[in-house]
Amino acid sequence: MAKYSSEIEAVDALSASYKSIRQEIGNVIIGQDDVVKSVLISIFSNGHCLLVGVPGLAKTLLVQTVAQVLHLSYNRIQFTPDLMPSDIIGSEILGENRAFKFIPGPVFSNIILADEINRTPPKTQAALLEAMQEKVVTVGGQTHVLPKPFFVLATQNPIEQEGTYPLPEAQLDRFMFNVSLTYPSLQEELQVVKNTTANREVNLNKILDAEEINFFQQLVRNIPITDNVLEYAVGLAAKTRPNTATATPDVNKFLSWGAGPRASQFLVLGAKCHAAISGKYSPDIEDVQAVAEPILRHRIVRNYKAEAEGISTEAIIKKLF
Repeated sequence: MAKYSSEIEAVDALSASYKSIRQEIGNVIIGQDDVVKSVLISIFSNGHCLLVGVPGLAKTLLVQTVAQVLHLSYNRIQFTPDLMPSDIIGSEILGENRAFKFIPGPVFSNIILADEINRTPPKTQAALLEAMQEKVVTVGGQTHVLPKPFFVLATQNPIEQEGTYPLPEAQLDRFMFNVSLTYPSLQEELQVVKNTTANREVNLNKILDAEEINFFQQLVRNIPITDNVLEYAVGLAAKTRPNTATATPDVNKFLSWGAGPRASQFLVLGAKCHAAISGKYSPDIEDVQAVAEPILRHRIVRNYKAEAEGISTEAIIKKLF
């Protein structure tokens, strides 16, 4: 807080920084406004993000750009069927003095792009997911702390499902957001092609550094929330659980599983961050609704009836509002 005289001033600084970051990213990434917003909210909320979209929608470019603008270290891990846990977290080798020495893997970075995370077997997926949850890595009985901030952005291709290992629900739950990428509009695609087929170089300004991001992550947690908004967020997650007292008729009819308590926590944190970047000092119900879809999307499981009738997860979530 030394840098800011009050929490109100600090929230204003977060809101201003967010606008500057969006502007810088906009010099490279055309469109994808909701995706950029979700990625930044999950960074400031100290969460992780799963991007689901077909190839060629600038997922990798987005992560590289965010890392540059936030002045953070960045590593890309291409997940393949033969990738081993040690390829991610590192391994011990026998040193010159016959003592084991730990060689850190690519996970020791501020931002990790886990490209096509569903292409690798569960054992390797679990190695990354442990690091995401605990923010530490254990090798040979020794615990190694990961750098702060630590943010994983995983990508998944929804089309090619042959030879893939879909993430189990318990592991999907580690991701704060599941963001769905769509094709750009015609105007956006024209702009993308124009920029990428000319000899145009963009020099990005660095807006924040690791220390400031750590400070803003703490600040988001300190933002006050009124009881009615807290109850709304927790109630929203509870409504998704079929055959419980709060479940809606649609939930009982179309869902086999609902969201767990982690969804409630992320709804509150996401709403606090959404309020702060929007220049508000406390979240309201609209802030909860703004982050609800990407938070609940991968935490509720549709049943056969919903799939047969073509009822989408998003439609079920919107009805809960």
